[in-house]
Amino acid sequence: MTTTCLGDNYRASAHGRESRRHLACDAVGRPLALTVTGGNSNDCTQFAAVMEAIRVPRTGPGRPRTRPVHVLGDKGYSSTAIRTWLRRRNPDTIPERADQIRNRLRRGSRGERPSAFDKQLYKRRNAVERCFNRLKPWRGITTRYDKTTESHQAAVTHASLLM
Repeated sequence: MTTTCLGDNYRASAHGRESRRHLACDAVGRPLALTVTGGNSNDCTQFAAVMEAIRVPRTGPGRPRTRPVHVLGDKGYSSTAIRTWLRRRNPDTIPERADQIRNRLRRGSRGERPSAFDKQLYKRRNAVERCFNRLKPWRGITTRYDKTTESHQAAVTHASLLM
């Protein structure tokens, strides 16, 4: 497991409920972990849950891998809490939001250092968007006909296994 890409996808259901899928995938575009929340939830609230749900079995004996080598995310994952969490575990490539840059510059020497950002590596984050696009042909997943979160997660897991 080299790189993990994070993303979310917003979808209104046929029953009037809205949901948001928070997904982590590998660099090839295969889903690794998924959580489903209400449509009004923020990206950063589900970050730890998605990252802790990653389990990649090893080919030989041993525990499954749970820590990706590198994490790519969009500006929705640019918060101080997430960056602190990632500094202890993995390198990351997440762009800073404009308000965070302004606040850091306003604080001057008291402000923290800017995070490292590799533009070429960030271009690989489209793997998570391609993963969502590969899930869209599954009509039940796209339209969110399932009434319960558990059955929707089961449908996404089934589609992910077939991918």
